[in-house]
Amino acid sequence: MASRTDDLSDKALSIFAFAAYHRLLSGERVLSVIRKDGKGHEPDPAGVAELEQKGLATSTPEDISFTEDGADFAEAVVESIRREAGR
Repeated sequence: MASRTDDLSDKALSIFAFAAYHRLLSGERVLSVIRKDGKGHEPDPAGVAELEQKGLATSTPEDISFTEDGADFAEAVVESIRREAGR
């Protein structure tokens, strides 16, 4: 997976940050995120395309679904946040 996540842009990483937010609130592994929340928040199309090109996600106009590697990376992001918080 490391080669797929090396050099991810901030636009792509922001999608994982959004997934981490939901993971931390729900306590459940996040396999997909909504593309438009109805409040003006949506991922950058270039970030979505990058995740698709790297095989980390697939998308529809409604959502972004992580592949197994993408979901694993989202979990790694959460673990990094917890580690930095001393947990």
